[in-house]
Amino acid sequence: MRKINEIFILFSLIILGCDKYYYEIEEETIITQNITFPQETKIVKCEEGYANQFPCMGLDLYSRVSLQDFESDFANDIWGWTDKINNKEYVIQGLNDGTLFIDISDPINPILLGKLLTETSKSTWRDIKVYNDHAFIVSEANEHGLQIFDLTRLREVDDFQFFSSDAVLKTFGSAHNIAINKSSGFAYVIGSNRFSGGPIFIDINDPKNPIEVGGYSGMGYSHDAQIVNYEGPDKNFLGKEIYIGSNSEGGSNNRVVIVDVTDKEEPKLIARKSYSGSRYAHQSWLSEDQKYLFLGDELDEYYYGNRSKTYIFDLSELEKPTLHHSYLGTSNAIDHNGYIVGDFFYLANYTAGLRIMDISDIENKKIEEIMYFDTYVLNDNTTFNGVWSIYPFFQSGIIAISDTQEGLFIVKPSL
Repeated sequence: MRKINEIFILFSLIILGCDKYYYEIEEETIITQNITFPQETKIVKCEEGYANQFPCMGLDLYSRVSLQDFESDFANDIWGWTDKINNKEYVIQGLNDGTLFIDISDPINPILLGKLLTETSKSTWRDIKVYNDHAFIVSEANEHGLQIFDLTRLREVDDFQFFSSDAVLKTFGSAHNIAINKSSGFAYVIGSNRFSGGPIFIDINDPKNPIEVGGYSGMGYSHDAQIVNYEGPDKNFLGKEIYIGSNSEGGSNNRVVIVDVTDKEEPKLIARKSYSGSRYAHQSWLSEDQKYLFLGDELDEYYYGNRSKTYIFDLSELEKPTLHHSYLGTSNAIDHNGYIVGDFFYLANYTAGLRIMDISDIENKKIEEIMYFDTYVLNDNTTFNGVWSIYPFFQSGIIAISDTQEGLFIVKPSL
């Protein structure tokens, strides 16, 4: 049996000036899986292509926490934190009504520690990043601002509780996303109603006392971004703080935008790079040598019917990005958030779940899918069901998966 719920998927883009461009997709049918999930107290091995009913390859299921356990209606972004004092690992789970903190130091038996409720109203969109033992949270909820939560408070939690923020910055209202450069101690709030949707620069070196120091409107709307102190192959920019945005200017002109944000009072545009077949430049991530950029376009599968497509740009010259390769996945599922750890590309692929690719030979345009875990068992169709995001940065090798309707999955490579 299938239980069908309809939600209105709205992508809100902010373009030049005070105008707003709304990229609407007609009401999508979101199919919730009516599946009984056993409460496992042991690792469920991936054997003969399945871990229980979940299709898999090379990834074992350690545990799952449902939306019912979260007492929420929708899961979105996910991030993580490792306590340097005791090496405990924690999942920070974004939800439509707030943010949940989960102790996964025993990944088979995760412990729900508490929830930080949304600052204002519920929203499908929430994003979280971590810096200096603090979580920084934005949402598209009206007048939400930036919530800041001291993660070291989790050390003393014995019973589930509702938390309050340690600080809230209200110099902006709603925002789609936040990115943090840990090397500089700056947060970049993006997709707000300020600076034409471009980044707001916030000094968070003193986490509980954030200071807005400016922003940049010369690139249009940023949907997501990565910011690094540059150590890549282009010697002209070594040591500079470089912002790489997945951007939209005018809605249909989707592109990668590269900006030197070293001087917050005078950011300098380095390059804009469009690409063929674009519909919605969603998110990108650099290879560890900072030579290649892996970009996902969220709507090309939806409109053009192609398989999950990742665009890989060669950034050997930051002023002249070139398209190096286009990788097609194994299904027509929509790609969402992707991250790189070493030689592996971890991709949240909606109905196709988590996909992991070996990119060690990307110089020769070779990418190989080597592992996957599919939380959405009904199909791999081009819809917005399934995995929104993943967090693959835990030293233990644990990977946290956020499924919009089914909650949190904790998996780990079999070998």
